[in-house]
Amino acid sequence: MASTLNEQLESRILLLDGGFGTMVQQYGLTEEDYRGERFAEWPVRLRGCNDLLALTRPDTVRAIHEKYLAAGSDIITTDSFNANAVSLRDYGLEAYAYEIARAAAETARGAADACTARNPQKPRFVGGSIGPSNHALSLSPKVDDPAARDLTFAELEQAYYDQTRGLIDGGADLLMLETFFDTLNAKAAIHAILRLFDERGSRLPVMVSGTLTPSGRTLSGQTVEAFYASVAHVEPVAVSLNCSFGARQLLPYLERLAAVAECRVAVYPNAGLPNVAGGYDETPAMFADEMGEYLRRGLLNMVGGCCGTTPEHIFELQKIIGGYAPRPLPEPRHESVLSGLEPLRIVPEANFINAGERTNVAGSAKFARLIREGSYEEALTVARDQVEAGAQLIDVCMDDGMIDGVQAMRTFLNLAAAEPEIARVPVMIDSSKWEVLVAGMESTQGKSIVNSISLKEGEEEFLRRAREIRRHGAAAVVMLFDEKGQADTFERKIGVARRAYDLLKNDGFPAEEIVFDPNILAVATGMAEHDGYAKAYIDATRWIHENLPRAKVTGGVSNLSFAFRGNNAVREAMHSAFLCHAIAAGMEMGIVNPQLLKVYSDIDPELLERVEDVILCRRPDAAERLSEHAQHLRQETATRPETVETRPAGTLEERIDRAMVKGIADRIEEDALEACAALGDPMAVIDRLLMPAMERVGTLFGEGKMFLPQVVKTARVMKRAVAALTPRIEQRAGKSASAGKVLIATVKGDVHDIGKNIVAVVMACNGYEIRDLGVMVEPQRIVDEAAAWGAGCICLSGLITPSLDEMIRVCEELERRGLRTPVIIGGATTSEMHTAVKIAPVYSGLTLHSPNASRNTQLLAAVLGPGREAFEKQVRERQEALRQEFRAAEKARTLLPLEEARNNCPETHRKPVEPKHPGRLVFPDFDVADVEPYIDWNFFFPAWELPGRYPEILDHPEKGTEARKLLADAQALLARIRDERLLTLQGVAGLFPARSEGDDIVVTDAKGGEHRLAMLRNQTRGAENRSLADYIAPDGDWIGCFAVTAGVGLAELTAKFREAGDDYSAIMAKLLADRLTEAFAETVHLFVRRQMWGYEEDAMPAPEQVIRGDYRGLRMAFGYPATPDHTLKRDVFDLLGAERTTRMRLTENHMIDPGEALCGLLLADADYFAVGPIDEAQLADYARRRGLEPGEMRKIIPNNL
Repeated sequence: MASTLNEQLESRILLLDGGFGTMVQQYGLTEEDYRGERFAEWPVRLRGCNDLLALTRPDTVRAIHEKYLAAGSDIITTDSFNANAVSLRDYGLEAYAYEIARAAAETARGAADACTARNPQKPRFVGGSIGPSNHALSLSPKVDDPAARDLTFAELEQAYYDQTRGLIDGGADLLMLETFFDTLNAKAAIHAILRLFDERGSRLPVMVSGTLTPSGRTLSGQTVEAFYASVAHVEPVAVSLNCSFGARQLLPYLERLAAVAECRVAVYPNAGLPNVAGGYDETPAMFADEMGEYLRRGLLNMVGGCCGTTPEHIFELQKIIGGYAPRPLPEPRHESVLSGLEPLRIVPEANFINAGERTNVAGSAKFARLIREGSYEEALTVARDQVEAGAQLIDVCMDDGMIDGVQAMRTFLNLAAAEPEIARVPVMIDSSKWEVLVAGMESTQGKSIVNSISLKEGEEEFLRRAREIRRHGAAAVVMLFDEKGQADTFERKIGVARRAYDLLKNDGFPAEEIVFDPNILAVATGMAEHDGYAKAYIDATRWIHENLPRAKVTGGVSNLSFAFRGNNAVREAMHSAFLCHAIAAGMEMGIVNPQLLKVYSDIDPELLERVEDVILCRRPDAAERLSEHAQHLRQETATRPETVETRPAGTLEERIDRAMVKGIADRIEEDALEACAALGDPMAVIDRLLMPAMERVGTLFGEGKMFLPQVVKTARVMKRAVAALTPRIEQRAGKSASAGKVLIATVKGDVHDIGKNIVAVVMACNGYEIRDLGVMVEPQRIVDEAAAWGAGCICLSGLITPSLDEMIRVCEELERRGLRTPVIIGGATTSEMHTAVKIAPVYSGLTLHSPNASRNTQLLAAVLGPGREAFEKQVRERQEALRQEFRAAEKARTLLPLEEARNNCPETHRKPVEPKHPGRLVFPDFDVADVEPYIDWNFFFPAWELPGRYPEILDHPEKGTEARKLLADAQALLARIRDERLLTLQGVAGLFPARSEGDDIVVTDAKGGEHRLAMLRNQTRGAENRSLADYIAPDGDWIGCFAVTAGVGLAELTAKFREAGDDYSAIMAKLLADRLTEAFAETVHLFVRRQMWGYEEDAMPAPEQVIRGDYRGLRMAFGYPATPDHTLKRDVFDLLGAERTTRMRLTENHMIDPGEALCGLLLADADYFAVGPIDEAQLADYARRRGLEPGEMRKIIPNNL
């Protein structure tokens, strides 16, 4: 059934069931019911063990399933949420876990199959429910021992293995991991599932659903983005959130999940929040209304209910989901994503990912000593300091002869899990011992990276370890070793890399999770064979990126300078210069000591030259020259007299710039205050000295010449400078009554707060009452707080590009709630153009951009002060001008110039078809009976708000009855229209000589007069730049024209129905006239093809074939994407004499009366296409060819501009 499930998900939203426990409670089962005959003498109380009912009360379990199936559920979940040995241990039933799981699946299977048999067009599926158990692998059960766990990973994994085996053997169609509050538990379940899949050689779809706490995170602390990254390796059919909240509260978190999920998305919330009695008050109608917002936003592929929901809730959902399309399956992004409590995306804009090496016993003598002594709490401070210093992941290694690596790895990671400041970053599990790596993977809830595996022990062992890493969901560092040893030359490195990559890719390991370490080895050691090591690494890195798609590169940078231990000046220069070149070649991450890094541009030029000579092998004596220079530097340092520098050299501006770039905070307060005195304004210090320095730091970071730890130091210097200036800002502003309430926040996903804090200080100093929500703030919370507090303005801050999307979401939420609070946008990545083009259009309130803190205060005064209306009008006019400017630039980028588009049109390779009977033919009163077979009923039912395909909708379990009644009523009225001649079908068609002249079609009428039909041309870059004129030959060709209506007499008929109080029949008559007009056009086109043109000579096509458009030729009505200009109807009406021969009339706005009418062109050979957007040049050209002014033409084809 798995393929059928995926097929169903392609076309519609599938409906899950509701709360199983909620339904069990309604049956009021007793202890005896739970025991049954089999467990009548069981020594412990069994009431409450709902899973046992699969054995003792299968009739009740099936009855619940049948109620949900009757309500419309496509997927019913098995009564097996706790059917695992760990959870059943509380009842002494662990030995029955497999049997219970299998029985639960068999009961659901029977109910689903019976329902499917009654209506095969709607197959029903069984979801095998797997709950989180009542233990947590990431959390300690002992307050005084955070490293303790009451269960091992292996124990829980085995319990899930047996449960999964039972569910599959019982006939489950998919496996549903539900309500997981600890991601490590979910990973244990996934490991068991993948192990079973591998053993059996087959798979089932898997859905993974997490549950959140009021913080918006899992109980074990992960964000929804980190949760998804941690479980994505099971390649879920869907990822979901369930339980914990009602639909309204869960919405913002599901939006975040949908934004990152590359699979389908589901949700099944509770029936609101629990009341004081622990029950749920949300009625089925209320629940469905709340869920409607998810559907309107296009977030879902599956939907159902959890606690408090019943078949009635599911039935209400069933009524509405058919009107919405499922969320499209996103294209794979193939991004490398790791996670701790938060995700880490390894993408080009991240520049370089720094793995702190101080939690490696080989990289820190202090850390090694603490681990040997068992001083784990103090060892955690080493990790914490690294993260605070800017490490984006921590490398944890316990390889030491005096340390039990397995125990130490497990203990340290368990302790780190309880420290959010550490646990927020991913872990690089580093060991040369496989059992230590496994212990690390079994202790990490996030998506870690394993360092490392290699081909040293042969291909079979290499792949065995890679598969186990994959089951744990980790990425893998592949050291470039093979059976011959370490790859030390460029040729050896790329050979081993290619071999390892191909092996892993062919075995199903994702390329984006392969991280090569091409071995950074010591250079300038005095041994000539070592001189090329650095260059070989850089060259191999470049080759890997060019030849092994999506693979990443890392390395341990400290190894490079091993020959210069004790000479930090040289080591710092070597590391920084090497990283600059390696990053440029494609190195994404590395294990680095931030203390041994120098800003590239600050390296002494002579030292830099000698270092780069060594790294890049630029001269044969490079190693010798660097060693000499290093010795000189050591001697110079040793003999340099100690001096006390009272003041750094340089101007005030140079001193502040140096302090910012180098992260030196010693005298920044003094310099900031001196600058304030010199410039006379504390804000000038910020705007003219501090912020430019910050921008320079950002540039250096982007160029790979500074690294995150150095940027973190700069941020701290900036904060101290602003703190020193704050009293002066307050003093200048003076004290006054509140100028207004301003709420400020850094948006979700962004942790940067320097700019926000500066703005907040400046606004407060200018009399505004400030509420600062901090960083990483959810859109819903921003809006909630602003509304509750009565904020006069909202200021949104963000430094990174994804923050721009979050700002849009905040404004969308404001709009959804009908608020009109002004919003000021600020931050490094924001701009006036982006605000005008992307943010302002989604919000009816005022949205404007602020370039800096000083301008922010001026904007606030204008927004909240007198004259606001005039200012708002000015802002909106400016934004509209910016949007027009952007659209013009976008068109220039995406559209070809008109002449280039004309030269780019594809050859049509067609031969003109001369008609057998040219000229014009009038149909004054066409028989309805001849048109009826060509009615396309697919568009009839949606007009009555009954979406669905015909004829399938007639058998729909919920809509079918109403659809059949509607069709019967329509056919009854259609019979009256036919038999009583209530409507008259009139039309005229003709075939005329034609030729193309450029983009015009010149048509000759019966009297020899010429009618020029100007056509538009597609200008989209990369598309086929077609015009309808391309399908007409320059000479000797023909074209057809038509105008038809089934609306003659409709006004009189609907008036009679309404006079009789029968609005239903009036609407029905109008819809039937519309369907008859379309069918009449098809019938006339069929007649023209077979009788007048005569090129269609094979057997008469079936009506279904005609409705599908499965024939040669094209019927193109005006208003279609290829012919968007409705004014061309006048030319065709004149050619056909339509107003003389029928009752059709063309209004001054080029609408046909009666409205149920069509007019257009017929071509013997053509393809459907869309003109799409055009540029100003084509607009002017087309207006000239149509004899109109460009301004008039804008009104006619606005959607093409």
